Amino acid sequence: MSRINIPIDVLTSRFNIGDRFSGLRSQSIGQRFANLKPISEFLDIKRLSKPHNFAEVQTRVNYNLAYFSSNYAVVFIMLSIYSLITNPWLLFDIIFVSFGMWFIGKMQGADLEIGTFKATTSQLYTGLLCIAVPIGFFASPFSTILWLIGASGVSILGHASFMDRPIENAFSEEAV
Repeated sequence: MSRINIPIDVLTSRFNIGDRFSGLRSQSIGQRFANLKPISEFLDIKRLSKPHNFAEVQTRVNYNLAYFSSNYAVVFIMLSIYSLITNPWLLFDIIFVSFGMWFIGKMQGADLEIGTFKATTSQLYTGLLCIAVPIGFFASPFSTILWLIGASGVSILGHASFMDRPIENAFSEEAV
C-alpha cells in the first residue's frame, strides 16, 4: 500500500500561512511573552470608544492585534484553561490519553505482563483507543473548540476594535 502525499506547501501558499507564523517559530516562549503590555494599558477605559466606520475598525484591529498580540495570546490561554476546567470529562480524557501514551511508550515495545494476563503494545493502544473515544464523544470536544473560537474571537476582536490607538500613533500616519 502506497502512502498518499499531500503537498502541504501548495495548500498553505495560497493563504500565506507560512509567512504569517514564521515569526512565532523563531521566537522562544520567553521572547514571545516579553512584550506583554501592562494590564493598566491593556484595559485602559479612557481609550475605549466606538469606531465611526468600518475603515476605522480595520485600522484599529490591525494596530491592536500587532500591539497587544502577547496579551491576546494570554487571553486565549486563559479561555482554554477555563474551557478545560468547566468540561471535566474532556480534561479527564486528555489526561487519560496522555498518561496512557506515556505509559505505553515507557515500556519501549515490551509486552505488559500482570500475573497470567499478557498484552502486546498494539493491544494496549487498541484498549486505550476503545476507552478514550467513547469518553471523547461524551465530552464533546468539538463544541468546546467552537466555544473557544467564538469566545476568544468575540473578546479579542471586540477589544481590538473598540480600543483606540494612542494619540502619538494616530498623528504619525497622517503627517505624510
